[in-house]
Amino acid sequence: MTAPRAWLPPDWVHPERVELPTGHHLRPIREDDIDLDFPAVMGSRDHLWAIFGAPWGWPPADLTYEDDRDELARHEREIVAHESFNYAVLDADESHLLGCVYVDPAERAGADADISWWVVVDMVATPLDAALTEVVPHWIRTAWPFARPRFVGDGLDLTWTEWLRLPAVGDTTRE
Repeated sequence: MTAPRAWLPPDWVHPERVELPTGHHLRPIREDDIDLDFPAVMGSRDHLWAIFGAPWGWPPADLTYEDDRDELARHEREIVAHESFNYAVLDADESHLLGCVYVDPAERAGADADISWWVVVDMVATPLDAALTEVVPHWIRTAWPFARPRFVGDGLDLTWTEWLRLPAVGDTTRE
């Protein structure tokens, strides 16, 4: 995804690490996280498809290791360019990737950023999952320069189904 408009101040510096009360942390994802990301994604593929299949078509059933590496490289480039952000949810020694947090320019009307996240299926309804639900909105509101951040997912500002019903940014026929 490429940002269609300036959405961050040019001199703004994105956070490099966020500590979670569970002993986990967030940091920008990198291409070299492939050996952690691929098993996390494919091991939770059905769970992730239930969340992101309709809005993003992700992760496809035929996602390959190389496809995933290419996606991670794209995410890494977008982070450097401040086009969008993907933060890996990692354990203390970074031996397991347990989810991701996405901070993207809003594609739908009504916000300046869309924020969503996931955890691997084994971490759903655990203290880590609860920590993300508590920490991420506070972190976005205090560390990021957004006036109208929107949190998308079950139990958040909007479900993905509600998000999909919104007009696209710039769609004057539906705004």
